[in-house]
Order: sequence, then structure tokens, then C-alpha cells
Amino acid sequence: MRKRYALGMTAAVGMAFVLACITVNIYFPEATVKQAAEEIVNEIQKKAAEKTGEEPIKQLSVLPQAVSFSLVPAAYAQEETTVSNPAIRALKESIADHLAAMMPSFAAGNIGLTNKGLVEIRDEAGLNLQAKAALRKLVKEDNGDRMKLYAEVAKVLNIEASQIERIQEIFAENWIKGAAASWWVQQEDGAWVRKR
Repeated sequence: MRKRYALGMTAAVGMAFVLACITVNIYFPEATVKQAAEEIVNEIQKKAAEKTGEEPIKQLSVLPQAVSFSLVPAAYAQEETTVSNPAIRALKESIADHLAAMMPSFAAGNIGLTNKGLVEIRDEAGLNLQAKAALRKLVKEDNGDRMKLYAEVAKVLNIEASQIERIQEIFAENWIKGAAASWWVQQEDGAWVRKR
């Protein structure tokens, strides 16, 4: 009886050890997130440019436009990769409003785009107290909306909340790519440079 118990316990401990060593690989749909980020950022930047009367910045697609044969109609494929829900649509509109209001501050060098897909105040020199407070409030609201947007994209694509930082980085690439020349942007290493 004791031998069976000892053998059973050894087998159970061995099985637990093997299962503990198995690594869980979390799937991250990078290509889908990249396409969604490109579409969303382009739409926001276009709306913001329209609101300010400026010409939208032309962007080249980050995704290769390969010619391929598919039995799936293009309209169906487009529908599957479009990431949207009512919350995302509202956030895009709000961020476009913020971006339009912040464009003069970007141009003046007061704010810049971070490598985490957010806006950061860089220099408040030359701003009076009222302008500083208004800019801080606008940046705080915009960053809040951006974080909500990244969380909603994760939700729609069934991505774990622990992966939101990866979504932010992908969006940051698109924000920076679409930034106007002379805007401050943060590189991967954290250094700030003016976009050329």
C-alpha cells in the first residue's frame, strides 16, 4: 500500500514539475495591430488637419502592398481588419479635436510625441500661466483618450491588457511617422529629436 502511495506521489510531483516548466506563449496579432494603428492614426491626422485648415500629411503605408491571389473577397478582408466600435469612433473624434488644438504647440516645440504613443510637454518657456494650465489640461485629456484608445483596440482584438504597451509602441511609430517636420519626437532610446 505504501509503495503504491509513494509511486503515486512521485508521479504526481513529476507531472506537476513538467507542467510547471511549460511556457505559455501569448499570441499577439502584430500585423493586425499595425494595420489598425495606421488606419486610425491616418484618420485622426486627416480630421485634425481638416479642422485646422492645413493639408494632411501624406503617409506611406508601413504594410507591404503585395499583389496576391485570394479566394476571399477584398471587401470581406477589409471588414475583418477594420478595428472599430462606438468607443473607438468617439475617441478618434476627441483625439482629432485635441490634435487640432495642439498643432500650434507642436510647431512651437512646446510638446512632442513620445515613443509610447503619448504627448509630452517639453518646454513651457514663453507661455503665460493661463496658457501653461490650458496646455497641461489639453495634454492630460489627450493622453487619457489615447490610453483609452489603446485599451479599446486591445479589447476589440481580444489582446490581453498586459500587451497594451506593445500596442502603444506600434501606434507611436505611426504617430511619429505622421508628425510634421520640426515636431519633437522621442526615439526608441528616449532621446528627443526634431523630425526632419
